[in-house]
Amino acid sequence: MVAILNKIGRELAGYLSQRTHVHGSGTVTPIAQLIETLQPGDVLLVEGNSRFSTAIKYLTQSTWSHAALYVGSGRLPEMTERSHCFVEADVVEGVRGIGLDDFEGLPTRICRPVGLTEFDRESLITFAIARIGYRYDLRNVIDLARYLLPTPPVPTRFRRRMIALGSGDPTRAICSTLISQAFQSIGYPILPSVERRSAATAACPGCMEEVLHIRHHSLFTPRDFDVSPYFRIVKPEIESGFDYRQLAWEGPLSRGSDTHAIV
Repeated sequence: MVAILNKIGRELAGYLSQRTHVHGSGTVTPIAQLIETLQPGDVLLVEGNSRFSTAIKYLTQSTWSHAALYVGSGRLPEMTERSHCFVEADVVEGVRGIGLDDFEGLPTRICRPVGLTEFDRESLITFAIARIGYRYDLRNVIDLARYLLPTPPVPTRFRRRMIALGSGDPTRAICSTLISQAFQSIGYPILPSVERRSAATAACPGCMEEVLHIRHHSLFTPRDFDVSPYFRIVKPEIESGFDYRQLAWEGPLSRGSDTHAIV
C-alpha cells in the first residue's frame, strides 16, 4: 500500500510540475543583469508556468508563484559548474540547489532583507543549505490533489488557509515555507502579526508599544516577501544605471503639443 501511494504521489507531483502555456504578466530580466544585482540572502520571486504555479497564483492573488533563496557563488560543492546558486523547495525533488539559468525566460523580482549583519546573513544561508536533500512524503496525495484545480472555488478569506491545509509534508511544497523558516531562525520579520498595547508610564501615560507575533511558517506565500515592509524591492534595470534619455523609441515622440488631457 505504501509503495502504491508513493507511486501515485510522485506521478501526481510530476503532473502538477509540468509546464503549461501561460502569458506572463511581467518583464523578463536578462540573466546578466540578475547576476550583477543579486546579493547573498536575496529572495528571488518567480512567476512560474506550471499547473502548480497557476493554482498558487490564484490562491494568493499574486503574480508570484515561487521563491528561491540566493546563497551566492561557491556555496554548493555539488554545483561547482554553476557559480550563482539558489536553494529552493521543489514538490518533486524536495529541497535542492539550482542555478540561475533555471529561471531563464521567467519574470522575476528581487526582494532584499535590509540591514542584515554578516553573522545573520551567514546563519540564514547555512540554515537553508543544511536542508538540501530533505524530501517530501508523497504518500499524502490528498495534499497534492487540491492543486489539480487551477482556480479552486474558495472564498478569498480562506485561500491562504487552503495553502496550509493538511498535515502532510507536501504542504511544504510551497517554497516560501522553507525561506520563511530560514528568516525566522535569525529573527528577521516577513509579515508578522502586530499587536499594539499600552506601555504607559508616569512620564508617558498614553504611550503604546508594538509587539510582533511570529506567524506559522506554513502560512507564508511568495507574495508575502513582495508586500513585506521589511524587504526592499530591487530592480536590476534601475540598479544598472537606468537613464530614460538613452532609450531608443520608434518614431518621433510627442512632447505635449499634440497630446490632449483626458478629464
